[in-house]
Amino acid sequence: MSYYKIENLEQYFKHYNKSIREPRKFWGKIAEENFTWYQHWEKVVDFNMADAEVKWFTDAKVNITKNCIDRHLSKRGEKTAIIFEPNDPSESALHITYNI
Repeated sequence: MSYYKIENLEQYFKHYNKSIREPRKFWGKIAEENFTWYQHWEKVVDFNMADAEVKWFTDAKVNITKNCIDRHLSKRGEKTAIIFEPNDPSESALHITYNI
């Protein structure tokens, strides 16, 4: 699993143009390389512009906690995942790690 990163405006436009020209190939690769899937998709994108209907990753199944939290445990377990800022300014912020 990689971590997708665009480092400058030139790269942004390069990737943006690829995403417009070949959305199935572009987003399929992003999804494959950056997320863990329990069930692979039938189609990356299926759209009907006449009815303004777009479906992404049809029939795919993904576990959001696996992709947002669990995959970070081995390398970032003790690093801050969430910073909770209480409403009361006299209370300190709470730093919650991936390991909790």
